[in-house]
Amino acid sequence: MAKVPAIAKAFAGRWRIVEMDVWDNDFLDLVEEAHLTFKGAADGEIAFGALKGFLDVRYGARDGSACAEFSWEGHDENDPASGRGWLVIGTAGRLVGHFYIHNADDSGFVCERG
Repeated sequence: MAKVPAIAKAFAGRWRIVEMDVWDNDFLDLVEEAHLTFKGAADGEIAFGALKGFLDVRYGARDGSACAEFSWEGHDENDPASGRGWLVIGTAGRLVGHFYIHNADDSGFVCERG
């Protein structure tokens, strides 16, 4: 089993997606509560709207702040989908980042501890 990086502990657990630049709040919880979850050394998942994806996470720093960068694959409206994203720890303990769907939309987003 891979050792969990110390920086990963700041991101560990379930985070509620509370805001996205491109999609409105009514859409976020369409199928299930919009969330981003970090597990173990490099795993996680994201869900919002009709999208559900499984993450491959790498932890580090961006502009002096703890950062999680990830690729993901899953489904969007039952069609295979993939992409990437990143997050940093923002103000008031929130996560702030950007989410990309390969060859499709991208959006900034904000998460709060769930």
